[in-house]
Amino acid sequence: MENLLGSGNQPPRSDKEKMIRGSAWMTAGSVFSRILGAIYVIPWRIWLGAAFLTANALFTKGYQIYSLFLIISTAGVPGAVSKQVARYNAMGEYKTGMRLFYHGTIAMLLMGVLSCGAMWLLAPLLAAGDARMIPVFRSLAWPLLLIPSLSLIRGFFQGYNEMAPSAISQFVEQVARILYMLVMTYAIMVAGNHHYLDAVVHSTFAAFIGAVFGLGLLVVYFVQQKPRLDALEAQSKQALNISVNEILLDVVRQAIPFIIMDSTINIYYIIDQYTFNPMMKAFYRVSEDQLDRFYALFAGNANKLIMIIVSLAVAMAITVVPLLAGAKTRGDVAGLARQITNTLQLFFIVMIPSAFGMVAVARPLYVLFYRDMDWLGIRLLQWSSILAILLGLFTVLAAILQGLFNNRLAIQEMLVGMAVKVIAQWPMIFFFDVYGPIIATMLGMTVSSLLMLYSTNRMYNIHVRQTIRRGIGILAFSLIMCAVCYLIVNFSGMIINPQSQFGAALVLLVAVGVGVLIYGYLILKTRLADMIIGERVSRLREILHIR
Repeated sequence: MENLLGSGNQPPRSDKEKMIRGSAWMTAGSVFSRILGAIYVIPWRIWLGAAFLTANALFTKGYQIYSLFLIISTAGVPGAVSKQVARYNAMGEYKTGMRLFYHGTIAMLLMGVLSCGAMWLLAPLLAAGDARMIPVFRSLAWPLLLIPSLSLIRGFFQGYNEMAPSAISQFVEQVARILYMLVMTYAIMVAGNHHYLDAVVHSTFAAFIGAVFGLGLLVVYFVQQKPRLDALEAQSKQALNISVNEILLDVVRQAIPFIIMDSTINIYYIIDQYTFNPMMKAFYRVSEDQLDRFYALFAGNANKLIMIIVSLAVAMAITVVPLLAGAKTRGDVAGLARQITNTLQLFFIVMIPSAFGMVAVARPLYVLFYRDMDWLGIRLLQWSSILAILLGLFTVLAAILQGLFNNRLAIQEMLVGMAVKVIAQWPMIFFFDVYGPIIATMLGMTVSSLLMLYSTNRMYNIHVRQTIRRGIGILAFSLIMCAVCYLIVNFSGMIINPQSQFGAALVLLVAVGVGVLIYGYLILKTRLADMIIGERVSRLREILHIR
């Protein structure tokens, strides 16, 4: 651990370098995990056959509720612990951070037992009359035993600006989960009783298998780093006189806002889960099976793919919280303004081209993963890709406000946006049917993000004009890249079968490759990458002979 746990031979990194390095680790872990989480759909769909959309709807509904339980059961621990550990470290109180870790682990073990029991017992109520959902919910209760403790260890290392343990454990957790669910799905649907509900139950239980491997890796890593942690603890100032109860209470105070904010996107989707079918039935003559199909298209199929790029924003949010908390504790006002500006610009330079790139390649991407030229699913994916920018921006802005201890303000502005979502849901479904929930979510996220941007600028005087100028440049380059990729995708249909998975993979490979080259050339040629990422990018320009 090179920031606080390293040998000290290297010069200390700036906050900007820590942000980029930490984001790189978290992005790698999150993106690879999300890609794996999307790739499994290909064999999963093949083996489920005609039952795929029904199974995917059950899987998605189960995970929406599970995600909310997960956020509550972890009690906002990763964000709150990383924030508090970073604060104590900035004060030189390493021993206090270790006390928080040990006693927090005990609390998380207890939270795991309680949350597992609650989800198991509440499964019939959560099923809302659909008996198929009861075993799905109960299979998802088991991972809740382990994930609170796993989250605490991740948050502890993040507090040291050390993102590698979280990223690697996240990847290992996902690999183990997917291997189990694919093996069991094959055993049931191909070699077994062919009952899709059994396959779904084992696919959701796979989260427990993943948690076992992820937690095991983190425990091994902690044991390896224990001597260095002990050395830092020996250097602790010990000027802070605070009891264990006060430490945990302080974490709880910081954790509650993280619970609320981290669950926001899940709550938006849960609103869709419980309102989409009734509202569609009120306006249109459509069967329950058809409604399940529509829901699976935007909340399941499209959501799985856009979360790959939303994870970029999540990675930045995780990284920025301890950095801002440390700067706030030190009273570095100028540093805060720079760090917030850097975070927003780094978000734009990565997220905007990723989202527009997905819009351009939506057709081959959808065919590759779902083996179906479903134009409704493709259009929903394109709309959802634009939504991903707003979901990501909200995630980053919420993390900024929380990292700066403006928790109440973040919650208030989130609630305003959520109220807009609830109010807009009915008319948006009336006017835009299947697209309605996505548009209502866009409206809610836009309102919250604008309020958060205004508040952040008012308090910390970020470089707004500079960010707007660079943002316009990024948007222009992204649109150029998007247009070229879109033309490649459409003209390729004249020579390659667009409904073939192999053809889709080939087109995707070419279009993404060309898109990366175009966007990369534009941001390197104009020096935009240097301005946002740093001077190290100049080496890449020299290698590529771009003047």
